Amino acid sequence: MKMIADSGSTKTAWRLVDAEGNIQSVQTEGINPFYQESAEIVSTLKESLLPYIKGRVNEVFFYGAGCANEEKCTLVKNALREVFPGSTIEVASDLVGAAHAVCGHESGIACILGTGSNSCYYDGEEVKLNVSPLGLILGDEGSGGVIGRKVIADYLKEVMPGYLREKFYETYQISSPEIMDRVYRKPYPNRFLAQFTRFLSENITEPYCSHLVEESFREFVLRNLVHYPHYKTLPVNFAGSVAWYFSEQLEKVLKEEGLSLGRIVRDPIEALVDYHS
Repeated sequence: MKMIADSGSTKTAWRLVDAEGNIQSVQTEGINPFYQESAEIVSTLKESLLPYIKGRVNEVFFYGAGCANEEKCTLVKNALREVFPGSTIEVASDLVGAAHAVCGHESGIACILGTGSNSCYYDGEEVKLNVSPLGLILGDEGSGGVIGRKVIADYLKEVMPGYLREKFYETYQISSPEIMDRVYRKPYPNRFLAQFTRFLSENITEPYCSHLVEESFREFVLRNLVHYPHYKTLPVNFAGSVAWYFSEQLEKVLKEEGLSLGRIVRDPIEALVDYHS
């Protein structure tokens, strides 16, 4: 059996492919070695994934958020090896996974716009250049976490139009102390903040909402994509739910900035199954 995984900070999509090509889908919580130690990852694998596996796993291809260097890749690989001893295991970043999914074996710019954001220049075989996303506090422009952070800040500072503030409160019934606790004291503030992009999606016809999304995408372009060679001639491809659900706003911003939109996939996992077939 071959196992392929695409893991973001929020969830991990698994595909189990048997010798006959039958595919089984499993979803577990996100696995991110920047936030989790090996023991926690092992626990997630044993509790949420292992019960679904029938038969021997021969190969594992894991693409994950936080697998940005050898140390973090090794941490995840060791956790996988403990649960699936004897399997051939390959671990790479979710950015490599996105590049494989949206570019295949063609050159282009590959981007992730999900809970977090990332981008790279991909030559058809490997990632050649990557502008560091820098995470929720220093970067992650265009991501669900950063867009959600802007929404929450505008809500608390009363920058958001009054009628939308009322609608926001009616939707979430959340107080300022609760927000501060979730952002500054609880784990995974990026997951918490990213959930508020749904409010923008549901109200995208409101000028405030569309403007916030478009300017967030413009920041992503101007602080990341302009640093890649041939960024105005190569197709710019995207993976992730934020790119998928706000594709109209994304296409508009790219066109205004002189870039060419390529492929958008909500979840890279299906394309990764094809890539490894």
